[in-house]
Amino acid sequence: MEDRALDELCINTIRTLALDAIQRANSGHPGAVLGFAPAAYVLWTKFLKHNPKNPDWPDRDRFVLSAGHASMLLYALLYLTGYDLSLEDLRNFRQWGSRTPGHPERRLTPGVEVTTGPLGQGFGNGVGMAIAERHLAAVFNRPGYEIVDHYVYAMVSDGDLMEGVAAEAASLAGHLRLGKLVYLYDCNRVTLSESTDLSFTEEVAKRFEAYGWHVQDVPDGNDLEAIEASIRVAREERDRPSLILVHTRIGYGSPKEGSYEVHGTPLGEEGVRATKRNLGWPYEEPFTVPEEALRHFRKAVERGERWETEWRRTFEAWAEAYPDLATLWRRAHRHELPEGWDRELPAFPEGELIATRAASGRVLNAIAPRVPWLVGGSADLNPSTNTAMRGLGDFQSPAHRIEDPQGSSGGPVDYRGRNLHFGVREHAMGAIANGLAAHGGVRPFAATFLVFSDYMRPPIRLAALSELPVIYVFTHDSVFVGEDGPTHQPVEHLPSLRAIPNLLVIRPADANETVEAWRVALEHTTGPVALVLTRQPVPTLDRARYAPASGLRRGGYVLADSGEGPPELILLASGSEVALCVEVYERLVRRGVRARVVSLPCWELFDIQPREYREAVLPPHVERRIAVEAASPLGWERYVGCRGRVVALDRFGASAPYPVIAEQLGFTPNRLERLSLELLEGD
Repeated sequence: MEDRALDELCINTIRTLALDAIQRANSGHPGAVLGFAPAAYVLWTKFLKHNPKNPDWPDRDRFVLSAGHASMLLYALLYLTGYDLSLEDLRNFRQWGSRTPGHPERRLTPGVEVTTGPLGQGFGNGVGMAIAERHLAAVFNRPGYEIVDHYVYAMVSDGDLMEGVAAEAASLAGHLRLGKLVYLYDCNRVTLSESTDLSFTEEVAKRFEAYGWHVQDVPDGNDLEAIEASIRVAREERDRPSLILVHTRIGYGSPKEGSYEVHGTPLGEEGVRATKRNLGWPYEEPFTVPEEALRHFRKAVERGERWETEWRRTFEAWAEAYPDLATLWRRAHRHELPEGWDRELPAFPEGELIATRAASGRVLNAIAPRVPWLVGGSADLNPSTNTAMRGLGDFQSPAHRIEDPQGSSGGPVDYRGRNLHFGVREHAMGAIANGLAAHGGVRPFAATFLVFSDYMRPPIRLAALSELPVIYVFTHDSVFVGEDGPTHQPVEHLPSLRAIPNLLVIRPADANETVEAWRVALEHTTGPVALVLTRQPVPTLDRARYAPASGLRRGGYVLADSGEGPPELILLASGSEVALCVEVYERLVRRGVRARVVSLPCWELFDIQPREYREAVLPPHVERRIAVEAASPLGWERYVGCRGRVVALDRFGASAPYPVIAEQLGFTPNRLERLSLELLEGD
C-alpha cells in the first residue's frame, strides 16, 4: 500500500473507531475527532516519543488532550499504538466501570497523562509539565548525559483558548521561554452551541505572539505535509513555546460538517453510515481495524522499546558516574522522603505568639534544603504567605535578563531555581501545579490567600480526582484577617474545600500543630493537601499541660480534659479558635465543670480513624457539645449532634482590627462560657 493511501487508511481508522464507540454509547463528541484526526496521526506516528509498553517511562514525551471532550481520539490512538487498552474497552466507552470514561482520567486509562474536560485545564497542565522538564534537565543533566530531554505536546481547542486559565498560563509560559512546549490548536471556529463568529473573533495568532510564543499557521487540517513541517519547525524553536493553528472542519466528512450540531451529539446510525461513505471507508462492521493500519500504528511499540532501551543505557552510565544524583532522582520519582528530612523542624516554645502562616514559613525553610524536589511558589504573595524558600533560587529562563531582582530568594536565577513566580494568576497556578505533579520528579506547592482559593477551585478538584499530591498553602484564613475587610475574609471557603472528596483540609491550631501539618502533607502522596493558616498571631499552646501536637496526625484529638470522670461538655474547634476554647475550658474547670477540648484540624483524617478512637475522642453519650469556627457552620452538625451548638458565621465579615471583629461577631471567652453554662443547665 502506498504511503498516502496508508495514511488515509490510518486516519480513517481513528475516525471510525471513534464514531462507532460514540454511536454505541449514544453519547459523546464526534466533531473534534473527525476534524483533528490527521494532525493527531502525524504527531503520534512521526514525533511523539513514547513507549506503549511502559506508559510511565520518565523521559517520554507528554501528550495532553486539553479538549478532553474528544476523548475517543485519545482512546483510539492508545489502543492502536499498543497501550494496555483493548477493542472491548473502546466498545465500553462511557459505561459503568469502563476504562474509557467520557473525559480522560489519569490513573484510570493507561497513557492518559492528566484528567481533562473542564476546558483550559489541560493547557495549564502542559505548562506545568514543561516547567518540570526544564527544571529536572537543569538539575540532573550532565555533559554527555541528557537523561531529561522530552517535549510536551497538547491538542487545544477554541473553547480552551477562550478560558481565562489558558490566557494566564500562556502568558507565564511565554515569559519563562518554555521552548519544548508545542500546542496544536484545533481551529475549527465552532463551539458547543454556536459559531465562534458570535463570541470569539480575536486574532489568536497575534495574542500568542504578544505572549512571546512562536506561532505558525496550517490552513488545511488535512494537509499532512504542512502539519509535519510545522511540528518540525516548532521542535527546533528552543527559546519560545509554540502554537500551531491547524484549521480544521468540525465533523469532517459527516452530514453535519461545519455545524455546532456535531460537537457533542452522536450522528445516529444513518449519520455514521453516511460519514463512512463520505470518507471512503469500505467496511460495514463496526470497530473494524484493518490489519495494514494496525501494523503501521503498532510500530510505536518497537520504536518505544528502542527509545527506552537507549535511554536506560544512558541512565545507567550516568548513575554510575553521578551516584548521588541517581539516588536523588530515584527518591524524587518515588516521593521517598530522605532520611532525616525532618531533623531540623522547629519546636515552638509555649506562649509564643506567632501566626501559623509565619510558623509555616519557618517549617518550609527547614524542610526545603532536605527535600530537594520540593518546588513551588505563590500568586505574587510570598511576603504574605511566607512561602519563599530562601537561597534556593528563582525558576527563570537563563536567557531572561532580570532587570529588577527585588524579591529574589537568593541562589540561581535559572531553570535550577525552585521558587516559582506565578504572578497574579491563581487559576493558572493551580493548573500548572497539577501538571508539575503529574509529570513526576517534583513535589509542588502553591500558595495564596484562602479567599482566593475560589479562583483555583477547578484545578483543586481535578487534583483530588486525579490523586495528584499538590500542597496548597492557604493563609489569611478567616474574618480575623481584619482591616482588609470582607472581600478578603473567607467565610464559606472551609466547608467548600471540605466538600471535595480526597482533599485533606488541615487547619492547625498553633505553631506546633503547623509543624505536624507539614509532616502529614509531605508524607501524603495519594492526593492534595490544603494547609489553612492564620494571618493573625495565635498563642503556642503549652504541650506539657495539654496533649502533644502529634495528635493532629489522626485528624482530631483530645487536647485538654479535666480527667475527673467522663466529660459533661465538649468544646470542639479548628485553627485559631482552639485557643479560645482552651481559655473557656480553664474557666469551666475552675467552676467544677468536667470539660474537654477537642482540636479537630482535619476532618478527613479524623473520619477515617477506627470507630473506637473516634468514640474515645467524642463519646456518643456526651451530647452537650459546642463547635467553634470562624467560618460557615456547614458540616459541624455531624460532630455536635442534635443537642449541640455551633458558634460560627452566617454573614460576611467587616473591616476592622481583628480583636474588634472577634468582639463584634461573638468569638469571645465570655460569650462561649455563657453558652456552655446555658447548655449544661438545659434539659
